Amino acid sequence: METVTPQGPNKRDNLFAIAVGVSLTALLLAVIGFGFGMRAIDESEAKSVGGGSAGGAAETMDVSLTEFSIGDVSVASGGMLRVTNDGTVPHNLLIDGSDLKTADLNAGDSAQLMLSNLAPGTYTIYCNIAGHRDAGMEAQLVVGDAGAVAGGTDNSSSDHMDYQAMTDAMISTMSQYPAATEGVGNPILEPTEVKADGTKVFDLVAAITPWERAPGDIVDAWTYNGVVPAPSIHLEIGDKAEFRLKNDLPIATDLHLHGLNVDMQFDGVAPITQDLIKPGETFTYEYTADEVTVAMYHPHFHSQIGLPNGMFGTIFVGQVPIPSGRTISGKAIPENVTIAQEFPMVLNDSGVIGYSLNGKSFPATAPIVANNGDWVLFHYFNEGTQAHPMHLHQFDQIVVAKDGFPLDQPYLVDTLNVAPGERYSVLVHLDKPGTWVWHCHILPHVEGDKGMFGMVTAIVVQ
Repeated sequence: METVTPQGPNKRDNLFAIAVGVSLTALLLAVIGFGFGMRAIDESEAKSVGGGSAGGAAETMDVSLTEFSIGDVSVASGGMLRVTNDGTVPHNLLIDGSDLKTADLNAGDSAQLMLSNLAPGTYTIYCNIAGHRDAGMEAQLVVGDAGAVAGGTDNSSSDHMDYQAMTDAMISTMSQYPAATEGVGNPILEPTEVKADGTKVFDLVAAITPWERAPGDIVDAWTYNGVVPAPSIHLEIGDKAEFRLKNDLPIATDLHLHGLNVDMQFDGVAPITQDLIKPGETFTYEYTADEVTVAMYHPHFHSQIGLPNGMFGTIFVGQVPIPSGRTISGKAIPENVTIAQEFPMVLNDSGVIGYSLNGKSFPATAPIVANNGDWVLFHYFNEGTQAHPMHLHQFDQIVVAKDGFPLDQPYLVDTLNVAPGERYSVLVHLDKPGTWVWHCHILPHVEGDKGMFGMVTAIVVQ
């Protein structure tokens, strides 16, 4: 009979012990690796525009961006700015005299600016989005030794406002109105040719063009035919039209006929409905005018670049009906009323064009000159990113059409809120001589510490 000798712990238990040891070692290495990984992430997050690492001793100061202000900031040499958009629209931060700036920040976003390469001194910081600096988004950044810095962000700017300077700035900007600038938007575009079957051909060229949005403020606008807003296209019911777009931009594009009913291949949503129009290429869109409408045109491919930077235009098909011989909320409209003037009012608030009316910022916005007793018809087009409550001093606005559709029940407003993409047609009786202000009633869109700017103009009744 074979005798089996017991192994005891010297084999199976030893194998178990080895396995446990290996597992514990692996766990320990994982913990150490995780610690180094988190440290690397922390160090990586501390790096940003300007290079370098925040390090343990670097001072970090918070900068808050809102509509429309930035507090003065003091920070030690080699410190860092943590910039947060506490507003509701995109903002950025640029340090004048340096290459330090953040990307455009959406509401709630943050970015960091390392100041390790910035010499001690006093710098101007501002938001570089068109119109925001004029609205008050400018402040001072003091960079110095830690012992010499008062410390922290000063958001109590009211204690340091120069009220006389603000008053002088307001008077100065208002006294410049209307200021002359190069370029006029909304010219009527005539057909390049009329084909044998009556088709009207309109040529558009998309390109980057210098544009003077305000006196001396020349920007690189994205344009159709070199103007902002783009040329206005007018058609009659039954017209056949072709829109021939040549792309001279550095990026591919398309053309969306916003508010016109077209076949899918002409809807202008590349690459879904058509191929991209690459730089140097041309594409032709077709449309048959079958109903009265007030429409607009703009790109759809990377529209977040092209549209706010100036690529927007108006289209009119037929004539919006006027409710003649009716009384609207006590306002009587004569029978067979004569419209003395009809014009578009295109609103924008972003890109290089910024807060503007018809591609210009006050004091470069053009006044409307009319005779006492005139009836005028104007059309709001919001090509911006925000709603704008438009207020005309003294005169009631009779809303007669929405998005080109005549209203069965026109109505009176004092202030009309126009959302992005909307069009409103409004009738006004100018029966009081004088100079009357017309503006967006979000007041930081028209006034700032440096005076009046942006979305304000006037109607002069003679």
